[in-house]
Amino acid sequence: MSENLQQAAGARAASVAELAQELIRRPSRAGIDDYGPVLGVLEDWLSTRDLPHRRLHDDAGKLVGLLVEIPGGRPGSWWTLDACVDTAPYGEETAWSFPPTCGDIVDGWLLGRGAADSKLAAAMFCHIAADLAPRAADLHGGLAVLLDVDEHTGDFGGARAYLADQNAAHPAGVMIGYPGLDDVVVGGRGLWRATIAVHAPSGHSGSSRTVVGAISRAAHLVRLLDAAELPGVDEGSGFPLPPKLSVTSFHGGQGFSVTPDRCELNVDVRTTPAFDAHDAETLVRKAVTELDAELPAPKPTEISPVATWPPFRLAEDEQPAAALLGAAVDAGLTVRAKTAGPSNIGNLLAGVGKGIPATAGFGLAYEGLHGIDERARLAELPTVYAVYQRAVLNLLQAG
Repeated sequence: MSENLQQAAGARAASVAELAQELIRRPSRAGIDDYGPVLGVLEDWLSTRDLPHRRLHDDAGKLVGLLVEIPGGRPGSWWTLDACVDTAPYGEETAWSFPPTCGDIVDGWLLGRGAADSKLAAAMFCHIAADLAPRAADLHGGLAVLLDVDEHTGDFGGARAYLADQNAAHPAGVMIGYPGLDDVVVGGRGLWRATIAVHAPSGHSGSSRTVVGAISRAAHLVRLLDAAELPGVDEGSGFPLPPKLSVTSFHGGQGFSVTPDRCELNVDVRTTPAFDAHDAETLVRKAVTELDAELPAPKPTEISPVATWPPFRLAEDEQPAAALLGAAVDAGLTVRAKTAGPSNIGNLLAGVGKGIPATAGFGLAYEGLHGIDERARLAELPTVYAVYQRAVLNLLQAG
């Protein structure tokens, strides 16, 4: 990587950190806080620098993000940098050793909710757009920077609005600014999710008549699901993770004197290319059929699918993974291509985005992600900045 690029990135680091501080100081917990203030900070910053941008709204008219667009002067593909500026909730605030919205820098760490995921990345990507704008005439295609909210709700409203926007150029690939210095995330397991309603006759808990209640039937279903046999890693597929099934919610009944007639479960199955959504649903339906045969009830157990996302994985020589991995190596970093267990916007891009390739993580070292005392280490900020800038330039100079 050129010395000039490294020096320019170092000079940018203080400004990136300052913008990130302002973002952290605007609470933007998904589904809790108003997103207007945090997006307003970004709008002001972009407007002051005459960077072309516009608001994104969902189908209900709610503001769900900003889109920065830097068109190149030559024909070519468009590439997107994406970072969310909504956050996870704070959890138990008294457990934090500093206020979640302090945005302070202490001993080289940027403190506060969103420091790691992903307000620092949003600040960094805005600066990269500002750096590229003056030289856009010499670039092929264009650069979009998506600053989205409604990510931590799992609805991905900002990303969905971007994909649905008829005025936005279709991206050839997306680099998502999730944190982590050791890995470039090039894939993720998919998911199949469903709510299961288990039924039974209701009755008085003190009655002499024995009734297998809905909670007992649901508990038996959980045991069946936990015992269900899932395949291991399919070496032939090149996908390094196995599928996984989890019961993530269990609700039924109230009080003490009534055995309820309904209990609901949430089931989350993480899928792979060798064990897809159809396989996941088949496995769950088999367990439900077994439950209804072993412990009959007047009404059959109901399965209501909620969401399905495909798994994805880019080859290391596939863009934009190749550009990001190459730029990291050029910067002297030792990174690995990683497939993540949790799902992310990359899965959305693979599904709803109709096969848009994405990397879903490379950034600063961090602590407390989605937990207490979230922070990001700033020592490597110039290097990470230079890596993303070089990756973007390589893509836009290639046409």
